[in-house]
Amino acid sequence: MLANLSFPMLLWARKTQCPDRRQCGNDCIIGTVVVSMKTMRLWSLHPSLLDRMGLLGLWREGLLAQKVLLGKTTGYRFHPQLKRFQASQDPVKAISAYLWAVVDEARVRGYNFDASRIAMRRRRIRIPVTRGQLEFEREHLRKKLRLRDQGRASLLSTARLRPHPMLRVVAGDIEPWEGV
Repeated sequence: MLANLSFPMLLWARKTQCPDRRQCGNDCIIGTVVVSMKTMRLWSLHPSLLDRMGLLGLWREGLLAQKVLLGKTTGYRFHPQLKRFQASQDPVKAISAYLWAVVDEARVRGYNFDASRIAMRRRRIRIPVTRGQLEFEREHLRKKLRLRDQGRASLLSTARLRPHPMLRVVAGDIEPWEGV
């Protein structure tokens, strides 16, 4: 059972003997926290708008997305958050450009993300994102920040809507891949 769950679906698990001490011959998973695939979020917003937890999650999920686009994992291949990268001329180049901007923001904050994990060197690439998508994500992030960081949530309410550096804003509603 443990082998069938993949990161980040399986956030924490401890393999142990059956808790009721039966001799069933199986190991049991105790304390497993499983989340929906929809939790992957490759933000269209500028990484500077994220709190610490959001930036760390973005790095982790961006690396997972890169692994999917490189064909190094079978999970998440059809995740809606990957569609914009898959639609680009070179999906690996696109996710690499995305990750470089995350590394840049991490460095501004004094974090040390391992840039050697990014598949390609820095390249300039621009892909479109709709204004409606940015507005949707700002509200989504604001809801998360109200629970985690009230000060940053207040700043987000008044902050200029800034896209991720590789994204070019175009008119439109929420992106079809968002699935709302």
